Amino acid sequence: MDSALDTFLWLIFPYICLSIFVLGHIVRYRYDKFGWTSRSSQMYEDSILRWANPMFHFGILAVFLGHVMGLGVPQSWTDRVGLSEGAYHFMAVTVGAVAGLFTIVGLIGLLYRRRFTKAVLGATTKTDKAMYLMLTVVILTGLINTGSGVVGDYNYRQGVSVWFRGIFYFNPQPELMADAPLNFQIHGFLAIALFAMWPFTRLVHAFTAPLGYFFRPYILYRTRDDHEGSRSRRRGWDKVDTIPRRR
Repeated sequence: MDSALDTFLWLIFPYICLSIFVLGHIVRYRYDKFGWTSRSSQMYEDSILRWANPMFHFGILAVFLGHVMGLGVPQSWTDRVGLSEGAYHFMAVTVGAVAGLFTIVGLIGLLYRRRFTKAVLGATTKTDKAMYLMLTVVILTGLINTGSGVVGDYNYRQGVSVWFRGIFYFNPQPELMADAPLNFQIHGFLAIALFAMWPFTRLVHAFTAPLGYFFRPYILYRTRDDHEGSRSRRRGWDKVDTIPRRR
């Protein structure tokens, strides 16, 4: 392994990107709360958005969960519960391919809509374009890696996964990524770079959940109509006008 370059790529660079990821979100949330949004463009066009948006988001959620399983769960754990390597491999390839296909089709629809709907294109910033380009390349290289699992014999669970978990254990092993196939290296490098870009794009909305709805007080609506609905009022329940009328 080229010690200087590989040490930077698979040891120093990941920590730089993850530091930017964490600090960038903190700074943006503190100083740009009104910009913490995906800047919805539904009002401009919704016929493509109606099918492309759920396909992309459900697909990318499945891809994320697959990465949690593949990168975060050691092979010894799945072996311990009786899941053979062949069964795991078949499940990872099939589920990953379906999730990736959904994600790509949804992303194509969203990109087509953003490019050929004039109002949506006008609301697209340079940062959005860079983010979409990076996201597309990351997803495509991930699909290539999924396909290589069918014809290749590289076991990423004993290489890439161990390196990835080692970053969070503060015990990274850059030699594992240095020995990985080139397509895995490209996907890993771009994915890590995407984390550095994340806080400065519309991707921040992935960490937004409407938890306030569960705790906010009820909103009570009162009508000013003299008669609400078609049902007659019950006796004794007539509305009382508490506002004094001018004589």
